[in-house]
Amino acid sequence: MTIPDDRMYSKDHEWVLVTGDKARVGITDYAQKQLGDVVFVELRQAGTRLDAGDPFGTVESVKSVSEVYMPVSGTIAATSSDLVDDPETVSTDPYGDGWMIEITVSDKAQLDALLSAAEYEKYIKDAE
Repeated sequence: MTIPDDRMYSKDHEWVLVTGDKARVGITDYAQKQLGDVVFVELRQAGTRLDAGDPFGTVESVKSVSEVYMPVSGTIAATSSDLVDDPETVSTDPYGDGWMIEITVSDKAQLDALLSAAEYEKYIKDAE
C-alpha cells in the first residue's frame, strides 16, 4: 500500500496535496482497495462552497457506494472531468490522475488537523 509523504490525510481516507492556496483532494490507496473496483464517481460542481466534513461526492464500486468528504473547508475550484469517462482511474492511480477535486482552501489552519503520512499509516494499522 502506498502512502506518499508529500501530502496530508484525513481519518475519512482522503488525501490533500496543497499548492499555494489550492489543494487537490482524492481518496487514498487504502480507501480504494477497501472499495474494490470503482465504476462510477459523482462530484459536486465547481463553485460549491463546503465545510470540512461535508460530502463532496460519491464513489460507487462493485462492492458499495460511499460518500467522500471535504478534509478542510473551501470552495471547489475544479473537478476531474476524466473520472466521468474513466472512473477506474481512482483505483489504478489514486494519488495521480485519480484526483477528484481541487479546492480553494478557506481556512489553512484546518490543515493542521490532518495527518502526516506516518500518522495516517499508524491510523490504518491501528484500525485493522
